[in-house]
Amino acid sequence: MIKKTKRVTRPPFKPTDEERKLVEQMTSVGIPQVSQCLVIRDGIDDKTLRKYFRRELDTAATKANAKVAGTLYNKAMEGDTTALIWWTKTRMRWSEKQEIEHTGDAVWTINNIYEK
Repeated sequence: MIKKTKRVTRPPFKPTDEERKLVEQMTSVGIPQVSQCLVIRDGIDDKTLRKYFRRELDTAATKANAKVAGTLYNKAMEGDTTALIWWTKTRMRWSEKQEIEHTGDAVWTINNIYEK
């Protein structure tokens, strides 16, 4: 008779609300997923991160960008000159152009002066 041995398995991974917030925060500021894996519990596999934190990984950057853009928009509407200039350059594709007009011929003279 062959005796079967029980496999010891880990309990299924279940992310906490705190871990979800942490992953969302790290993703929103651009921390690479490999680095995020190192700070969740005692370290998790990158596949585990993607499986259990998919929503946070997919939406965090968009949420952060929307918040920053909203702040920029509000500052521009309040008359903040820097915000207005930045908005027109990035959203409206305005740019500053410098034109140099030259009239006449340019004459360059190089004199070699030798002293005795």
